[in-house]
Amino acid sequence: MTFPISKAPWNKGKLVGQKLPLKLEQIWAIRIRLEIAKNIRELAMFNMAIDCKLRSCDMIKLLVRDISRNGEVLDRAQVIQQKTSQPVQFEITKKTRESVEAWIEFRGLSGMDYLWPSRMRKFDHITTHQYARIVKKWITSIGLDSSVYATHSMRRSKATLIYKKTKNLRAVQLLLGHTPPLAG
Repeated sequence: MTFPISKAPWNKGKLVGQKLPLKLEQIWAIRIRLEIAKNIRELAMFNMAIDCKLRSCDMIKLLVRDISRNGEVLDRAQVIQQKTSQPVQFEITKKTRESVEAWIEFRGLSGMDYLWPSRMRKFDHITTHQYARIVKKWITSIGLDSSVYATHSMRRSKATLIYKKTKNLRAVQLLLGHTPPLAG
């Protein structure tokens, strides 16, 4: 029996597996670059990505009403995760609230609008690919290798910092919306 010669594996020469979380000094380096550049949208997006710890598919679909009431961004928000259909709560820090409020005002967004609207498609949000390109730009802007960081790095960064400080794995699992393992 003969087997046809196959193409090279899709992952040959690529780094696959878990992407690294950002360290605190890397988070601040990106944040400061975005502030200096006066990039209102990306500063708000970066701050929200770090705070909310959502998967990219959930991050890009945030509506203004998910995180604000009467023009003010909430201290705490809750969304239903696409992957698990379970609610997850997250804290929104003062710095993030300020940057997101500035973005909402700058763009003239209201309750039913996507927080990260598409520039190309009216009434739609940015795509996960667009978000990934933005994250890659942030990563490379501070000299990091974009092959070891990605959108999931945003989700993991604050969770990792919290775990290092508290050593409370269950609390971090709850923050990420993970369900507890079944008792058996």
